[in-house]
Amino acid sequence: MKILAASDLHGDIGAVKRLAKKAKSENVDLIILAGDLSIFGEGLEGLLKPFSDIKKKVAVIPGNHDSEADIFMLKRKYPDILYDLHSYAFKIGDVGFFGCGLANIGPNVLSESQIKKKIENSFRYISSAKKKVMVVHVPPYNTKLDSIGRNIKVGSTSVRESIEKLKPDKCICGHIHETFNLEDRLGDTSIFNVGPKGKVIEI
Repeated sequence: MKILAASDLHGDIGAVKRLAKKAKSENVDLIILAGDLSIFGEGLEGLLKPFSDIKKKVAVIPGNHDSEADIFMLKRKYPDILYDLHSYAFKIGDVGFFGCGLANIGPNVLSESQIKKKIENSFRYISSAKKKVMVVHVPPYNTKLDSIGRNIKVGSTSVRESIEKLKPDKCICGHIHETFNLEDRLGDTSIFNVGPKGKVIEI
C-alpha cells in the first residue's frame, strides 16, 4: 500500500495542487493530512477540491490551527472522499489507521491525558490489523522531530508513550515547521514529520 502524507498546508491551495499531482503520478492509495489545514480556520474553502477532482481518498485530523467543527464542515462538503481520523479509525485491506488531532499547545488544545485517551480509544478498533499507522499532529516528545531550536523540545509525552505502548509500524505527524521532512524511530516505529511538501510512504 502506498500513501501520500502531508501536514501544515495552512490554506495553501498551490501546495494542495502539487500534492494532488504527486498523488496521481505516484498512484497512491490514500492521502493523509496530519493537521493545520487552515490558518485559524481560514483558507478551507475549496482546499480539498484538487483531491476530489482526482477521486483520491483523504484522511484528515485537525491541527492546533483547526477546530473539530472545521473537520466536520469538510466531512459534509466532501463526503465521498473524506475519512475523519480524529479519535476514529478505519482499515484499508490489512492496514489499520488510527489517531488524534489538535495539539498540546495552541488555540485548539488537548491535555496530554486527553491525547493519550483518544489515541488508545481509536487504536482499539484496528488492533487486529496486520499493519498499523498512527496519525497525530504533534510529534512525540524528545525525538529529532520536536525541537524548535537550541534543543527546546515541545513534543507530546502522550504521543511518545502511545508509540512505545501500541507499537504502530508508522507514525505520521507535522506541527513543528523547523523539522519538516525529518524522520526518526522509536523502537520499531518509523516516525515522519511530513510537512506541506508531503512524503510518499510505502506500508
